[in-house]
Amino acid sequence: MATFESRIHALRIEPHPNADRLELAAIGGFRCVVGKGSFADGDLAAYIPEGSVCPDWLIADLGLEGKLAGKRKNRVKAVKLRGALSQGIVYPVRDGMIRGRPVAEGDTVTELLELVKYEPPIPIAMQGEVRPVHGATLHYDIENVKKYPNELREDEPVVITEKLHGSWCCLGWHPDHGPIVTSKGMSDRGMALILNEANHNNLYVRTWRNFETAFETARARLAGDGQPFYVLGEVYGRGVQDLHYDEPNPAFRVFDAYVGEPRRGRYLDPAEIEASLGGLFPLVPVLYRGPFSTAALLQQTDGATTLGGKHLREGVVVKPAAERESAEFGRVILKSVSGDYLTRKGGTDYN
Repeated sequence: MATFESRIHALRIEPHPNADRLELAAIGGFRCVVGKGSFADGDLAAYIPEGSVCPDWLIADLGLEGKLAGKRKNRVKAVKLRGALSQGIVYPVRDGMIRGRPVAEGDTVTELLELVKYEPPIPIAMQGEVRPVHGATLHYDIENVKKYPNELREDEPVVITEKLHGSWCCLGWHPDHGPIVTSKGMSDRGMALILNEANHNNLYVRTWRNFETAFETARARLAGDGQPFYVLGEVYGRGVQDLHYDEPNPAFRVFDAYVGEPRRGRYLDPAEIEASLGGLFPLVPVLYRGPFSTAALLQQTDGATTLGGKHLREGVVVKPAAERESAEFGRVILKSVSGDYLTRKGGTDYN
């Protein structure tokens, strides 16, 4: 699924629409604003993605002291420069080298540049006592369509849903571990919350209590007693993130479901989710069904949320109507994120 990495790319230089002294360096589907004449078509550079925490030497080398995000001014965030979205930083390859080491197009240089992924602090309501359930949790993330702009085929039947700004939550059951309630970060580490009194006010445990009956009905319908089963959704509302959709309390909407052992089971098709779970759980809003096109994707990415609240849309998630795998990155599920969302002020991004 989504990987945090910096790789070497050949750049494509495009004019900036609003500035004579700036240009756009295109890296796949991403674009970064650069000084005019800093790069030429075909130049090699490392793409430093948003969410990167940069070491001091790299910030100094780029001349960006005091200009990045975060308390230490060392974190890369998307920004708009003269009206153009700049989604990351490009670091030049000089004479085929970075820090004295030869590099080539396609090389991964995350460690060479000493980049680490930013991890936001965990709010108290999302913390809790945990237990190990190794091998019984899902590793889940969604690649950005800009990283794989050619994966979805034109006219391929797809479903596009609104991407909600909340916190990923998994409600599951495994024959070796019983109920599994976990967040994305915990799930990646093979951990689940303990369903005890100490976790009574935990955000995810509260969601489990609210939807336990619906979950058990869905499990009986789709998996039976012997198979692991997982329902994945977004917990959102006031107190979860900065966008709250006019929900006074945490709410939950489902966007995925999985049957079988992790890595050996299957995700349900969008039509299966709607038919099997739509009457039991609230689902994320469907914005589009039909043949894929880049224009259709971009049209749905921006704008206002379709839920409550007078605020912007985070973006969208697009899936093929029939589940399939990519030879390059696995399950095909991609996100397209709104530029206005990326550059909003005072945003939170808890996992």
